[in-house]
Amino acid sequence: MSDTPNILEANGARLWQSIMRSGEIGPGRSSGLCRLALTDSDKEMRDLFVRWCEQADLRVTVDRVGNIFARRPGRDENLAPVLIGSHLDTQAAGGKYDGILGVLAGLEVMRVLNERGIETRRSIEVVNWTNEEGARFAPPMAASAAFAGGLDLDTVLNLKDDDGAVFGAELERIGYAGEAAVGGREIDSYFELHIEQGPLLEAEGIDLGIVTGGYQTVGMNIDIHGTCAHSGPTPMDKRRNALVGAALLIVAANEIGWRHHPDEGKSTAPRFTCWPNKTGILPDYAQVSIDFRSPSGEITARMLSEFEAAIPDCARRGNVDIEIVQRWTFGSEVFDPNCIDTVKATADALAVPYREILSQAGHDAYNMAKICPTALLFSPCREGITHNEAEHIELDYTLPSVNVLLNAAVTRANR
Repeated sequence: MSDTPNILEANGARLWQSIMRSGEIGPGRSSGLCRLALTDSDKEMRDLFVRWCEQADLRVTVDRVGNIFARRPGRDENLAPVLIGSHLDTQAAGGKYDGILGVLAGLEVMRVLNERGIETRRSIEVVNWTNEEGARFAPPMAASAAFAGGLDLDTVLNLKDDDGAVFGAELERIGYAGEAAVGGREIDSYFELHIEQGPLLEAEGIDLGIVTGGYQTVGMNIDIHGTCAHSGPTPMDKRRNALVGAALLIVAANEIGWRHHPDEGKSTAPRFTCWPNKTGILPDYAQVSIDFRSPSGEITARMLSEFEAAIPDCARRGNVDIEIVQRWTFGSEVFDPNCIDTVKATADALAVPYREILSQAGHDAYNMAKICPTALLFSPCREGITHNEAEHIELDYTLPSVNVLLNAAVTRANR
């Protein structure tokens, strides 16, 4: 086999065809996708991804939380591999590119190397992480967190969705409860390419964002307990309406977000459920998800402190019991300077304009940064629209970042 040339180019038409084929699986209500983790549509996409990997002569393994790894052997199998990846699951009203670009760009790296007959010193693996979105099973990024040692196996396998379906049982049902151990092996480095999920790159006409860090984020699920009662005869002073308690928490979080808006603080209440959620009866249970984020760990901590201080008053005013039952955090990780330097040098060699950037969203790269040198790359998306079926990218401004990923990963794999 030949040595690696200085410049490699992805086959844009092939990559785009793969992305568009993915975009047919799990269609949403309009132009996007609804491919929640461990659903039938997720199984269909996984099956297709595995088939593509096997056609590329990659060695496929699946671990116990359903992460799929497809390995292209290097000259020295004893060396730790370079990983490239992201996720194939989507939000309930998701686009065709969030996460998907990163996985299929990783597959395109393998296809290019095969075509060119290039053998790397280290093995390269493309990985599809399970349940990155957390749209069905909270918290988000659960399977990469398990791989990195941040969540234990039983915790992930016992996660439940809103209908009571269990993560581990759903893995079994769709045939992706793998046998491989979760993590516990040496990884040389991890590269992830993702759409920006923000407007900066498009607005500035820049093809590549090199992520240096993230907005520091804390999230939580909160249970609210009240008492079922008839909505007609029950007097106001006897009511323990869990839905009212949830509403008070949501308003408190929203006001905190606005207070810290001048410092780019943000608060979100993306989800709540209640039971029995029927006309004529006061619900005795509700759960609400809340998160806070900002570029500053100090500001995020202040927002969290203000919210925790508001909880007793919300409980008093709603005459309910409130308990934080689950917490998660991400965004404080620092990406590897050597990997970043490799990406920058590659972009310079390919004449791809870039800028340093912070990530405002969560990514599996955050978990991987805790255990190995990691680089996170962004490509533009139209108007920064994401987690929306109108999410949109174009091949001409996406391909430069794919080529940077390809060449940077190969450079790293030849160390």
